[in-house]
Amino acid sequence: MTDDQTPVRDAATGSDWFLPSPDTVTSALAGLARVHGASLHVSLDPAHVLAASPDPARRVALVSGGGSGHEPLHTGFVGRGGLDAAVPGQVFASPHNRQVHAAARAAAKPGGVLLVVKNYTGDVINFGIAAERLRAEGVEVDTVLVDDDLATEVEGSATGRRGTGATVLVEKVLGAAADRGASLAELADLGRRVVAASRSLAVATRAHTVPGGTGPAFELSEDELEHGVGIHGERAVSTVERRPAAEVVDRVLEQLLEHVPAGEEGCAVLVNGLGAATGLELHAVLDRVVRGLGERGARVAAAFAGTYVAALDMRGFSVTLTALEPGWLELLRAPTATALPVAEPLGAEPASPAGDVERSGAGENAFVTGLEALVARLHGALTRLDRVGGDGDFGDNLASGVHAASRRAPGDGVVAGLRAAEDAFLDDVGGSSGPLFGLVLQQVRTAFEAGDPGADALRSGLREAAAAVTRVGGAQPGDRTMLDALVAGAEAGGALADVVRAAADGADATAGMTPRRGRASYVGERAVGTPDAGAVGLALVLAALADAVEPAGDLAGELAGRWG
Repeated sequence: MTDDQTPVRDAATGSDWFLPSPDTVTSALAGLARVHGASLHVSLDPAHVLAASPDPARRVALVSGGGSGHEPLHTGFVGRGGLDAAVPGQVFASPHNRQVHAAARAAAKPGGVLLVVKNYTGDVINFGIAAERLRAEGVEVDTVLVDDDLATEVEGSATGRRGTGATVLVEKVLGAAADRGASLAELADLGRRVVAASRSLAVATRAHTVPGGTGPAFELSEDELEHGVGIHGERAVSTVERRPAAEVVDRVLEQLLEHVPAGEEGCAVLVNGLGAATGLELHAVLDRVVRGLGERGARVAAAFAGTYVAALDMRGFSVTLTALEPGWLELLRAPTATALPVAEPLGAEPASPAGDVERSGAGENAFVTGLEALVARLHGALTRLDRVGGDGDFGDNLASGVHAASRRAPGDGVVAGLRAAEDAFLDDVGGSSGPLFGLVLQQVRTAFEAGDPGADALRSGLREAAAAVTRVGGAQPGDRTMLDALVAGAEAGGALADVVRAAADGADATAGMTPRRGRASYVGERAVGTPDAGAVGLALVLAALADAVEPAGDLAGELAGRWG
């Protein structure tokens, strides 16, 4: 590491970023040039990026820019089908008018230059000054101002709405139109119409990390959501209670639909990551948005999901809706050599798996519904335990299996509930824990069918389950796995509640064991001090089962108090 490189947490600066200091943008541009030397021309002073081989049919150059930290906006959008030039400022800071002027002069074409500007004060001023300088030099120039952020739509505000996610769709449409030889006036009118037809709204559960700082720009608790954040890390007007993801998406969608009219060709949807949201999450959000629009009578003609306008590493997403006019969909589908998205024909909703049965109502099976409530109550605790010795997914996997069991409409009775849970974990839950839980449930269900559900049957089932788990995974007692809870329960005497408590004690005992099997074995001694998540999860399953067999008991509440 060279002297000017900042490690994850530099002793002098406390920085969490792998960013060279102080020439962050210069170094990033130099790296960009090394990767894209054949398609981009990069200038370091003044900093800007030019398309090496723009479409020869272009009569007008498209130039945009803004603060860095939003990549791939705008430097990733330079090339055929996109921008002719991009001008990056420092992180979250407007580029200087000298940069804009130099980039526009270098990119200018006989038909002039169109500047695409996001509505932030620094951008508006510096692009405006550059435009005046270009006009004074005889270059024909016009401007499209992007102001789509619904969170900043304040009546009487002189500043107006911020420019955010709609910038991606504006630049995609304009890039395709410019490649077809559109004039400056035509492009300016088109861009303004796309802006007028677009609105965006963003939410976040965690702020971005401040470059050079030691933590997030602002703090949110686990039960809070920032509703209406900006792409520069600006806080929203209000912090709200964090609700399930589907409810968050629905609220965003309802607000957007109040301001975006129905388009003649339907609408385009852009779900944009703010830096730390995963592709998995963004596609799930997109699915919810498309479903929600359909339920509200809106037709989606184009859909995009990905990180196009980041806010460094902010944990959140934005949704942009654009009401389409005739011809716009064709422009969104036009090819591009840039990171701009290209619309594909919208896919139909995938068919549900054969035999999948929707849940017909809560409370059908005491075991399944009781376990579902218990897992929901301790989901966070299970996740925290699994983060110590695993990857933190155990709470999700257990919840997924229980939810799948509930969808199977198991009917009445403990055995019916065990069968539904057994099939769900064996067939529907991935990883190692899901199928192993399925094996355990299979053996317990078999024992319950062979004798009266109770302590003796449970002990018998746990003994067979322990043997099956050992055969499949090779674990032994003391390896710090779910087997330790299984064996403790199988060897316990007394009533049904005693068997469950013994299994819970076996789970607690794993806290003192060095892991020798599973993911926890990779961290060794670091896992010591907390119980194994799988063993705890198994004890919870047994508690819910015992409460279903003996409804007067409350082992679920007892164990929830122990680990919650």
